[in-house]
Amino acid sequence: MGINNWPEGERPREKLIQRGASSLSDAELLAIFLRTGVVGKSAVDLARDLLIQFGTLTRLFAANQEEFCAIYGMGQAKYVQLQAVLEMSRRALQEVMRMGDALNSPGAVRDYLRLLLRGREQEVFLVVFLTAQNRVIASEEMFHGTLTQTSVYPREVVKRALYHNAAGVILAHNHPSGVAEPSQSDRLLTDTLKQALALVDVCVLDHFIVAGTGGLSFAERGML
Repeated sequence: MGINNWPEGERPREKLIQRGASSLSDAELLAIFLRTGVVGKSAVDLARDLLIQFGTLTRLFAANQEEFCAIYGMGQAKYVQLQAVLEMSRRALQEVMRMGDALNSPGAVRDYLRLLLRGREQEVFLVVFLTAQNRVIASEEMFHGTLTQTSVYPREVVKRALYHNAAGVILAHNHPSGVAEPSQSDRLLTDTLKQALALVDVCVLDHFIVAGTGGLSFAERGML
C-alpha cells in the first residue's frame, strides 16, 4: 500500500508538520528525502532498505556513490541530492561557529566535527584555526592516514597557524574503530603539537576525537 493510502497522521510529511521533525524515525526522515518509491515499494520501504544495508545513518552518509547506487531504487540523482544536503548541513554549522565564540558554542563545534569526520574509513586529522576571540578563521583537513594511524607533521600545523594568523586551534581526528578513548600516540601527539605551537604563541584549546556516534574532548577530561 502506497504512503498516500496511509492514515494522514502516519504519513511522514504530515507527521512532521503536525508533530515536528524529531518525532519521525530515521526511516521516515529518509522517506521524505527520497520523496517517491518504486513499483512494489514505498519511499519508507526504500528508506528501510538503506538502513538495513548500511546499519546506521552515519554509515549511509559516508557511503560512496557506488555503494549507494547499488541499492535498488537509488541512483546518481539521489546520491547527488544526499551529498548536497550533507554539505549544506556542514556549511550551516560552520556559519554558526564563525559567528560566535567557538568555546561558548561547543555544541556547534562538536556537531560540525562529527558531521565532518564520523563514518570515515580512514583516520583524518583536522585543525580548526581561531582568532584571539575564539572565532573560527578556517578549518582544514591536514592529514589522512590508514585505518589505524595518521602521520601528523607538527611543522605543517605551525605553518598553517601562522598563515591564518591564528591565536588558537582546536585539533580533531576520528577513530574508525568506533572507540573514542585516546591512545598513547594521541596523547603524545597532542603534547608535541602543544609544545610546537606554543613557540609561536598559538594555544591548543582542545583535541576532539570523533568515534561512532560519540566523541571525547581532551579539555573536558583535563588532559590539556
